[in-house]
Amino acid sequence: QVQLVESGGGLVQAGGSLTLSCAASGRPLSSYAMGWFRQAPGKERDFVAAISRSGSSTYYADAVKGRFTISRDNAKNTVYLQIHSLRPEDTAAYYCAADGRYYSAAYFQTRDKFSYWGQGTQVTVSS
Repeated sequence: QVQLVESGGGLVQAGGSLTLSCAASGRPLSSYAMGWFRQAPGKERDFVAAISRSGSSTYYADAVKGRFTISRDNAKNTVYLQIHSLRPEDTAAYYCAADGRYYSAAYFQTRDKFSYWGQGTQVTVSS
């Protein structure tokens, strides 16, 4: 099975940018569709973005369209989430997730579609 480790979180001012990384080990990243979720204190873990195994399709939550970009580098076994124009409401723990099913990114919009999860990285946006 695959192990996932997120990095790149931190404290950022509103309006700034950040790139989160999710490094996979144990199995080739190309074997998995990948997703990013986030969870603010006291709230549910919400879908942010997903990318298919080949990277040919991506899908975003409406709340982040235009500001977030998911990408992957299978050769480096890493998935990225670029975040621009950060807002205080983006403050959350960000989790990456993986699943071996071979569907387009739009299929992977809910937590139950993913089999493997990382431990998360905290993003805090100050106003």
